[in-house]
Amino acid sequence: MTTTIHPTAIIDDGAQIGDGSRIWHWVHICSGARIGDRCSFGQNVFVGNAVRIGNNCKVQNNVSLYDAVTLEDDVFCGPSMVFTNVYNPRSAVTRKDEYRRTLVKRGATIGANATIVCGVTLGEYAFIAAGAVINKDVKPYALMAGVPARQIGWMSQHGERLDLPVTGTGQATCPATGRTYHLDNGDLEAVSD
Repeated sequence: MTTTIHPTAIIDDGAQIGDGSRIWHWVHICSGARIGDRCSFGQNVFVGNAVRIGNNCKVQNNVSLYDAVTLEDDVFCGPSMVFTNVYNPRSAVTRKDEYRRTLVKRGATIGANATIVCGVTLGEYAFIAAGAVINKDVKPYALMAGVPARQIGWMSQHGERLDLPVTGTGQATCPATGRTYHLDNGDLEAVSD
C-alpha cells in the first residue's frame, strides 16, 4: 500500500502517517500528529500536534482536529463537524495549559455539523446525529440527537437503528447483519457475531 498526498496538502516534518492513507486538497497535518493506516482526510482538514488517530478513520471536509483529541480505529467524522479543546475560551486569556481531552472510541460516527465540546468520551459505536451538540460522555452504541444532545435510541455496529427503549432491558437483532444486542439497565452489549 502507499499513502496518497495531494500536492496542495501541507504535511509538517515529523508527522507520522500510516500506510494506505489518503490526504486530499488543502489538508494541514502538524508535526506531532500520529495517524494510523488506511485513514482518509477530506478537503480543508486540520490535524494538530497532540492528535492521535487510529486505523481506518474517515475525516470528511472542513474538520479540525485540535490538540488533545484522540480517535480510535474506524471513527467517522462527518463534514464540518467541530471539536473544541478549551471549555471557556477568551481571546485575551491564554488557556493552552487548560486543554481538555476528548476521546472518540472505536467505530463511533459523528454526523455533519455536530459539535463535540471538549472533555468528553464518545463510547464505542456511538452515533451522533447531524447538528447535535455533545457536552457530556456518551454510552457505547447510543444514538444522540439535539441541542444539547440527548439519547434517542441505540445503533448497531453496522449503523442500523435497534428496536430498543433507551432505558430498561431488552434484546434486538441488527437488521443488516443478524447480530444480537442485549440491553440491561440502560447499557447495551453485543452478544453474538
